[in-house]
Amino acid sequence: MANCLGIGIISKLVNLTNTEEKMEQDNNSYEKHEPTQPVETSEANANTVPGQTKTKGFWRDLFETVLMALFLFIILNAVTSRVKVFNISMQPTLKQGYLLLVNKLAYKLGDPKYGDIVVFHYNGDKQEDYIKRVIGLPGDRVDISGGVVRVNGNALTEPYIMEVPNYSGSWTVPAGKLFVLGDNRNHSSDSHQWGFVDQNWVVGKALLIYYPFDVAGLLSINGLVRAAPAQ
Repeated sequence: MANCLGIGIISKLVNLTNTEEKMEQDNNSYEKHEPTQPVETSEANANTVPGQTKTKGFWRDLFETVLMALFLFIILNAVTSRVKVFNISMQPTLKQGYLLLVNKLAYKLGDPKYGDIVVFHYNGDKQEDYIKRVIGLPGDRVDISGGVVRVNGNALTEPYIMEVPNYSGSWTVPAGKLFVLGDNRNHSSDSHQWGFVDQNWVVGKALLIYYPFDVAGLLSINGLVRAAPAQ
């Protein structure tokens, strides 16, 4: 009787243990398969119109691009100038219709040099710009005779001119002035006719031709004007 009672109690304990293990497994299974709760969204996000974000991004990018372009234009305009050649006085180097980029800081940071092609206000008039080549610097003695230009007694080698000058004269360049000539020597209104250019009238140094495209390039003038030994 006692044995039967003991066996019955053990049997019930085993059944109870099995039941608890099954319940624990069921709970674990439920936790694994419990559906994810939806993330709460703000009312602003819920009301966002599809494509609205892309539209705002487009206008912001456009505004930044225009602002950057305007900034670059202001900077470029402050340090350079664009000029168009209207006459024949600098042929064959520069022809009518050529568009040039001029460095406006060239002579604020340095001094003019022989052979520089400069843009200046004729007689100081800001409404009338000329473009010529620097031949004489302050203190120089310029002599032209027999088709030869001499600076301080030295004949210049000038492979860029249209033809040798058919005029003559002598000039001493004052302080703060420049003596300039056109490359088309016999068809140029320049220092041999009306005198010197005040350095305060100079707009800048011509850097390059940017139109027409087939002749675009730097105006490489270093060494073109050089003093040869006097004969």
